[in-house]
Amino acid sequence: MAFADSESLGVAVDESTAAYPGAGRYEILDGRMTLQDVDATVRSVLRGEGVPLSELTEPGPGNRVFELDGTPVQLRSRPVADAGPDTLDPVDPPAGRTQVLLTAAGPLTGTAEAVFDRLVEALTLRGRCYTEAEIDSIVGGMPLVGRYATEEPAFRDWALVFRDHYVENSVGFLLGMERAGMDPEWIFALNKGDRTLHRDRVHAWFLHRGYRSDTLDNSVINGSADTAARAYALAVNERVDDFVRQAHAAGRKVLVIDDGGLLAQGYGADGVLDEHIDGALELTVSGLKRIANAPGGLTVPVLNMARSRLKSMLGYNEIADSCVRRLRAVLPGEKFIGRHVLLLGYGTLGGRVAHALRALGCRVAVVDTDILALITAAEHGYETYTSAGEALGAHAPFLIIGNTGELALTPDVLPLLPDGVYLAGFATKDFSLLSEGFDGLRSTVIPQVGVRHTLPSGTTATLLGDGRSLNLFEYEGIANRGYDAYRAGTLIAAKTLCREAGRLGPGLHLEPVDRAIDEAELFSAYYEEYLASGARRPAAPVDPAAPAATTPVAR
Repeated sequence: MAFADSESLGVAVDESTAAYPGAGRYEILDGRMTLQDVDATVRSVLRGEGVPLSELTEPGPGNRVFELDGTPVQLRSRPVADAGPDTLDPVDPPAGRTQVLLTAAGPLTGTAEAVFDRLVEALTLRGRCYTEAEIDSIVGGMPLVGRYATEEPAFRDWALVFRDHYVENSVGFLLGMERAGMDPEWIFALNKGDRTLHRDRVHAWFLHRGYRSDTLDNSVINGSADTAARAYALAVNERVDDFVRQAHAAGRKVLVIDDGGLLAQGYGADGVLDEHIDGALELTVSGLKRIANAPGGLTVPVLNMARSRLKSMLGYNEIADSCVRRLRAVLPGEKFIGRHVLLLGYGTLGGRVAHALRALGCRVAVVDTDILALITAAEHGYETYTSAGEALGAHAPFLIIGNTGELALTPDVLPLLPDGVYLAGFATKDFSLLSEGFDGLRSTVIPQVGVRHTLPSGTTATLLGDGRSLNLFEYEGIANRGYDAYRAGTLIAAKTLCREAGRLGPGLHLEPVDRAIDEAELFSAYYEEYLASGARRPAAPVDPAAPAATTPVAR
């Protein structure tokens, strides 16, 4: 059976399934929805298209016949067995799936075809939505966000533009912002463009929740996007402009939580764009670099989460763990223990990745242009080099890892690459020389692994993933509990900014972030929740009205 393609709203058709004689178009799709969900979705689309609901026949959830411009259309649904959970935490009882067959009895007119398309799109989106049980599992996996998602009166006067990866912890964070008082009608979520595993489910659920949802790709911000991506980004920017305009017209200020993508375009400066925001939280170091190069000076307060003690002390450990886990999962057939690895960049993330690989048994060499980083690496026992060329003259690593956030693989280094080497980027720009291509480079996509490049010299190098952060390639990235503290800290900082925006001056602010997190005692809460020795969570109280579990009797 062929199922829905996660890259589009189209659905795959099982060619072995024959429609009834004389049938026209038919589509087969499936998703995590009940028969009642199917019914409600179909009714909603038909009502919106002006198709009389009185024409629905064959009563029974998920099974209907109706006419589109005179052509009968048959809908058939059935529950199907599921292979496993589609969330990080399993759900008990498991979330079921429903398979839907939508068949036209004959040719469809243009008008009917458009309605048929909207039915397919609506059912596909509904099938991708998280179920209530799955959402409960995501919320339950972020107890610190739950602890700090208390009512914040200042949120009533703000709208939110949230731009980050489309992963489960983003869902849990925005639900926390809602519980703290942010109106879902005034939330605009933007995907950064990484191929995260469940990005289609997150998008569908955001729309279902009432948010606006779209993609503003990092490649556009970095200047490496093609013409089509730049044109799409312009359309998205218009949507953001309109959202900001509507929020201001409604008497609301606009908060941005981002990695510099919007600020890099001038939303935080006067006289650059028609619309401006009123405050922002900066999440990443790469975002800080983008802000530094943005047009105009900052005229709004921006809280610096990227350099906060919270992210430096807790966040990067979890990021490094996700990087190494994803690396090994993408290369399950490779031997790591005892082999040479070259690490480009020994910063906050690179140092942690180096330690994790050495603990695994890899022989790690480090390249950095910062002398203090090299001293630190050398005194931790790593071989160190000031350039990739120097390192490749001494070793033939099977794996090169990029953590610099800059162009780490330059044209002069290409001839020195060992044949068959793997390249793993944990920052988007490191290996962009290959991902963007050049004359004489031949490339072959290896699904779920990456792209194998053949250099003009005949040497092959496989760039793992899609040339962006590998820990976000067809993967959820960090565990919800692993990012729980950072998301809780971001929520605390958002409350602080919205309360104190009038007092904070324009520019980047770090001290208010660290102060607010300390005053909220987040580190103590984190320790108590996850690390305290001997800590035990109390068992759930037993409901005396619940039926007792029974043991099956062997027959």
